[in-house]
Amino acid sequence: MHSLKIYNTLAREKQLFSPIEPGHVRMYVCGMTIYDYCHIGHGRMMMAFDIVYRWLRASGYQVTYVRNITDIDDKIIKRAVENGESISSLTQRFIGYMAEDTEALGILPPTHAPRATEYVPQMLALIGQLEHNGLAYQDSDGDVNYSVRDFPGYGKLSGKSLDDLRAGERVDVNVGKRDPLDFVLWKAAKESEPEEVKWPSAWGRGRPGWHIECSAMACALLGEQFDIHGGGTDLQFPHHENEIAQSEGANGKPFVNYWLHNGHVRIDNEKMSKSLGNFFLIRDVLAKYDAEVLRFFMLRAHYRSPLNYSDKHLDDARTALARLYTSLKDVSVPDLPLDWNSPWPQRFAEAMNDDFNTPLAIAVLFDLANEINRTRAPELAAQLVALGGVIGLLERSPQAFLQGAHGSAEAPDDSLIDEKIDARNAAKKAKDFVEADRLRDELLAAGILLEDKPGFVTEWRRA
Repeated sequence: MHSLKIYNTLAREKQLFSPIEPGHVRMYVCGMTIYDYCHIGHGRMMMAFDIVYRWLRASGYQVTYVRNITDIDDKIIKRAVENGESISSLTQRFIGYMAEDTEALGILPPTHAPRATEYVPQMLALIGQLEHNGLAYQDSDGDVNYSVRDFPGYGKLSGKSLDDLRAGERVDVNVGKRDPLDFVLWKAAKESEPEEVKWPSAWGRGRPGWHIECSAMACALLGEQFDIHGGGTDLQFPHHENEIAQSEGANGKPFVNYWLHNGHVRIDNEKMSKSLGNFFLIRDVLAKYDAEVLRFFMLRAHYRSPLNYSDKHLDDARTALARLYTSLKDVSVPDLPLDWNSPWPQRFAEAMNDDFNTPLAIAVLFDLANEINRTRAPELAAQLVALGGVIGLLERSPQAFLQGAHGSAEAPDDSLIDEKIDARNAAKKAKDFVEADRLRDELLAAGILLEDKPGFVTEWRRA
């Protein structure tokens, strides 16, 4: 197999991959902030690094993969207070729903899935080291901030200069700070916040800032310097830039060797986002489309490219995936090991070693399927199944996919839908969120999409 090249955001070029420890790759990916269901953008990020994880393992590496869970955050606190439930109850529920979505999409679980609330002592230790190094200070509001201008390398990942940043892009303005560019490491406790989010510290009771969470978890589980750090391109600045400043400022050594960033999901040429109201939940999409179709759709785009989402593109993906399965129908598929020196696997490996080029790898699968249609050769069918399996495709029988990829549960009539929505709203008012979510998922499985409005008003439509 050929040597792997990765596009390193830090270097702004493709580089030959060489892990710090031969044969062992340590990788950290910024995971979910848990207060709601996962949308397609979350799925795209987790899918991108699932492919990285799978290919590294297929290439013979031992991989320690960490994908964190942010279970303390302003949005989480707000949602829990609105629901009248504890933060731990809210986050535990949505961690469960995330697991359901990722399992459906064939996304492998990481080696470690640390929760931020489990690593507060490590965060406090890191903040203490930054203060000792002259890079952190407590302001008049009680917050502890990072002094950006005292870290010489700030901006090296994003390519932003301090003067550019001062011009006003994504700068947090707080009168207690020495400089508007400084970011918070430790937030002083507020009277209005639940006791559940107030930890004791040398700077008073409070909770960690978002950026320090990832630095602490990554260093605790992978060491002060590791191989790969990934996440969505929107995290490049300020989150990943701040992680570098914190980790290198505290430890005095390079933090990460290779930075990988996946592209946005776009709807009608606009970035998908909750603020624009143009986002789609994974489970809503899975009420209409087979999970492998959604996986295949995501893999047809290179992980660094924008992913243009639409029903038409999913319909096209379903048709294309059916072509691969159809080539395997009525062909005996022997259980044979992959010979990476054979022509088709070699071409597949060349594609994947070129910065995880799944579109080109999938093109190899189609070429191989065409050859199977021509020759009906069992050994080629075995290669197609094995190569598809490397990226999480073609793992069912052709009959199971071709019969099951098109349907969804029969939808109930309007009166039954309204009855179930009323029952769900009653459960929400009674703070029985598990029952409310069960009813939502029951309707979703029948192809009924819900949209909650203020005041326990719920609108619905058929998928």
